[in-house]
Amino acid sequence: MSQLILVRHGESRWNSSGRFTGWVDVPLNELGIKESLAAARRLKTTPIHVGFVSKLKRAQDTLNIILAQQKRTGIFLHTGEKKQEWYSCDHHTEKSEILVHTTSLLNERYYGTLQGLYKQDVRSQYGDDQVLAWRRSYATRPPGGESLHDVYKRVIPFFLKNIIPKLQEGKNVIVASHGNTIRVIVKYLEKVSTEQLPYLNLPFGKPLLFTYRNGSLYSNTKELITYDRPLMWKAEK
Repeated sequence: MSQLILVRHGESRWNSSGRFTGWVDVPLNELGIKESLAAARRLKTTPIHVGFVSKLKRAQDTLNIILAQQKRTGIFLHTGEKKQEWYSCDHHTEKSEILVHTTSLLNERYYGTLQGLYKQDVRSQYGDDQVLAWRRSYATRPPGGESLHDVYKRVIPFFLKNIIPKLQEGKNVIVASHGNTIRVIVKYLEKVSTEQLPYLNLPFGKPLLFTYRNGSLYSNTKELITYDRPLMWKAEK
């Protein structure tokens, strides 16, 4: 039996100011640091054996705060780098150190030309319905960006190939990532329908715990997965 921990990073400076962030590498704000510290306290008694994180600072800082509470040091492996061996020391880690795999496949949804724009300004220009479709639709891509379906297609194969095997080895795994990235993992694990997915809410800095047992994952924190129905939203058929 092993544990899967999914945690959305704490609030970033652009989250609080209402801007489209996507792949822009924006740090945590003061509240985001506090949320990450709260997550660390919740996980203090849950040993973590291996980590996976996006390439973005807000997720990596959240993970580092969690590991610091456990008096652990993350040794970051930069998957995909041409000189990956320069970073690797997986055969020389100590008990207080864990390997953390970084990959852009766990990055937030790419918002294309919307990145950096204030959401309210975009609503004023394009209307509420169009912005809701860009933000919440499963299949609609924002200009030059990714749909949620695109995120699903890059995240879930990585999850099955790299994260599930660690759980099968009996290791507790933490994935520190982003709202839309974790949203599609939850879709896969909880069999959330495409119609329900746009209304799925995931809190900042509150870990979702799953137990891996006999080849299946069981949610221990299902109460943190909530749904809403945004005003003026029409689900895709």
